[in-house]
Amino acid sequence: MRIISKKILRDFWGLHSGCEQALKSWYLETSQANWKNFNELKIEYPNASILKDNRVVFNIKGNSYRLIVKINFDFQMVWVRFIGTHSEYDKIDATKI
Repeated sequence: MRIISKKILRDFWGLHSGCEQALKSWYLETSQANWKNFNELKIEYPNASILKDNRVVFNIKGNSYRLIVKINFDFQMVWVRFIGTHSEYDKIDATKI
């Protein structure tokens, strides 16, 4: 999968250094993945939440942080839409971000 944009993740872990390793692991695993659909994604990330409009919420570092991405399986693309603390996540509409 091609991930757009790593800069968002780097900027976030620059402010929240406690999640750097977890985000780097997610990035590496996802960039090496070749998921064809949500079922294949759920095999690797069973706790990921599937939302409408091809969005997925990943729990990062024991659910301390939330990462929302939008996936296009046909083009093998993942767009980072949001990364934040659990409390920041609670303040947004994950289906519209």
